[in-house]
Amino acid sequence: MPRSPRFDLAGVPQHVIQRGHGHMQCFFSPADYRCYMNQLLHASRRWQCAVHAYVLMSNHVHLLVTPSTVGAIGNMMQALGRNYVSYINVTYRRTGTLWEGRYKSCLVDADEYLLTCYRYIELNPVRAGLVGEPSGYPWSSYGCNALGDSDPLIVPHSQYVVLGSEQEEQLRAYRQLFAHDISSECLKEIRTYIQQQRALGSPAFQDWVESALGRYARARPPHRPRRDREVAMNGD
Repeated sequence: MPRSPRFDLAGVPQHVIQRGHGHMQCFFSPADYRCYMNQLLHASRRWQCAVHAYVLMSNHVHLLVTPSTVGAIGNMMQALGRNYVSYINVTYRRTGTLWEGRYKSCLVDADEYLLTCYRYIELNPVRAGLVGEPSGYPWSSYGCNALGDSDPLIVPHSQYVVLGSEQEEQLRAYRQLFAHDISSECLKEIRTYIQQQRALGSPAFQDWVESALGRYARARPPHRPRRDREVAMNGD
């Protein structure tokens, strides 16, 4: 059965996750993290994808990216995956795959969920118990977005920019977002939408995506048949 096309719209942010094959490790040394970040920088610029937030965990990667054109993120991830696997195989004298199939992605409603996805991504090391604060983890965008560290990878989204009229005000307002935990319901919602690769957002946003793409954009309840509306929109 052919794979369904990705939800992909120019100018609409996407939450992207790529896991190591079999949930195995894909970064083995600080040099590997730096190599991936350098390759991500090159690929994002090559394909005109704005990276807003990221975290590189030992066995998976989260990115928050806005593509300039349809297909740009796919091209970026293909180039990045190919080049990084080549680097790992040469460096560690290994062969075979590194990533677990295709990356997963979902559209993100910038007005309702974007800054929450920023936090979800940068809090990943905290939820994993690796650090007590996101500032303690070196392989994420938190240092740039919250502390003002230089990071050529990061392109601030307009929702970030409007946090303040000056950089210090933006940084302070962004840090304040981390004073409150993401609710368990919101965590579940983000995970469900990235797993099902749909459109995370308000009903109005999902209506707009469905109108633009002619596909059902909402997440399906677990272990339940697809609703008639979805079947009709997919043409099944």
